[in-house]
Amino acid sequence: MRLPTHRAPTLPGEILLEEWLKPMKLTQLGLAQKMGVDIQLVNGIVKGRRSVTAKTALLLAKVLKTSPEFWLNSQMAVDLWQAQQELKDDRHSRRKSA
Repeated sequence: MRLPTHRAPTLPGEILLEEWLKPMKLTQLGLAQKMGVDIQLVNGIVKGRRSVTAKTALLLAKVLKTSPEFWLNSQMAVDLWQAQQELKDDRHSRRKSA
């Protein structure tokens, strides 16, 4: 998997909203009900406040007829990009203080 270098990867929640919920005319509440989870979970993912876990990936895959790997890979891309940014920031601040 290649990470974009000029921008952050698209959040799984944005993918969920734009590629599935809107085209399917499915509300966050409707998805939560189909998944058997609280609306707060789905809303947190859509808003980018919560990460997609393995369990959530399995539920999304089942309801949306995708693979759990799709959701986990999109989350992993975001996590790796954020970690890279943190490491860059750490290196940059160490150079300034040296």
